[in-house]
This record gives sequence, structure tokens and C-alpha cells, in this order.
Amino acid sequence: MTNGLIGKKLGMTQVFDETRLTPVTVIEAGPCRVVTVRTKERDHYEAVQLSFKEVKESRLSKAELGHLKKNQAPASRILREFKKDGDSAVGQLITVGMFKKGDWVDVIGVSKGKGFQGVVKRHHYAGGPESHGSMFHRAPGSIGASSFPSRVWKGKTLPGHMGAERVTVQRLKVVESRSEENLLFIRGAVPGAANGIVVVRKSKKS
Repeated sequence: MTNGLIGKKLGMTQVFDETRLTPVTVIEAGPCRVVTVRTKERDHYEAVQLSFKEVKESRLSKAELGHLKKNQAPASRILREFKKDGDSAVGQLITVGMFKKGDWVDVIGVSKGKGFQGVVKRHHYAGGPESHGSMFHRAPGSIGASSFPSRVWKGKTLPGHMGAERVTVQRLKVVESRSEENLLFIRGAVPGAANGIVVVRKSKKS
């Protein structure tokens, strides 16, 4: 087994019980096939490589296809390695059944890209007055002193590319797990846009 699996974010909805409404993210999690098992003797570390979402062979490079055929695995676009958790065999299917209602999970995804953004949106600067007469609105302002250090400090928050980076949200609760539909309902929001690929793993903080 592994400590997680690969999934696709389908979107958000609401789940109702007798007393409250819970916002949830719906993830199509698995089934994932074990492509290869890394061992300490051969690879100097232990891990399990999983594949997700079969595709046409023409969509893959020769190197990708060769790796999958070597392990008798179907053509798959997405491959990820997970921490080994128990015994795993090549060809084994990992399903959403590994998570139960009430489990705590971490979800890893790629955040939505926002393009090139200014300091107000990117770093939450307050900006200047929006009233008449002011000529300072959304500019960053001073970015350093002239006499010392006569340069811009490393790490200074400035305009630039925002989003489209790997984000991990820790300790989210599993509200429901539907094995027959490969669906996982997780409380709250997870990174990325709808139909984006995410990794769901057992929480490090549970």
C-alpha cells in the first residue's frame, strides 16, 4: 500500500446533515495502478510509483511508453511516487477505499495562475488613498534607501508572476468516501482549478 493516491478535482458543492451545511471539494480519486516499487537495495530509497488516467499510446513519448511497458502497465499520462506504507505489488490497484469518513488528509495541487500581478493583489499592500488629489494609488512606493544599502534587499516583495505553483493544504477532513464511484468528498477548498490533478495523502498532522 501507499500513503496516498492521485486524483482529479471535479469542483465544489455542499453536503447537508441534520444540523449544518458543509462546503466540500469533490475529487475523483483513483483507481491508481502500481507501476513500480522502489527498494533500498536497488534504488537506495523506498517508494511506490502510481499511474492515473489511461491515455492513447500515441500521446506518450517513447521513453514514457518504454517505462510503462517494461512494467506491464497501461499507457498513462500521470505518474507520481508515494511513500511506501506496507506491502505493494506491481499491477496492484489502489482505490479511494483507503480513505474513510473522518480521516485527515493533505491535498497537493497546482494553484490557479494569475499572470503578472502588482503588489496590491500579489502581496496585499494597502495601496494609497483613492480620493481626489492623491496621485499614489496601487504603486509599490519606496523599495529601499539610497545611501545605505544602495541596493534592493533580497526577498523584497515586488510585482511579478503570481500563482501556478505547487501548494499543499494540510489536515483537511474526509466528509464522505464513495468507493463505487471513486469519489472523495473533502471539507473545504483545495488548490487548483476544476479538472486539475491533485495528490491526496494521509495527513502528516493527524
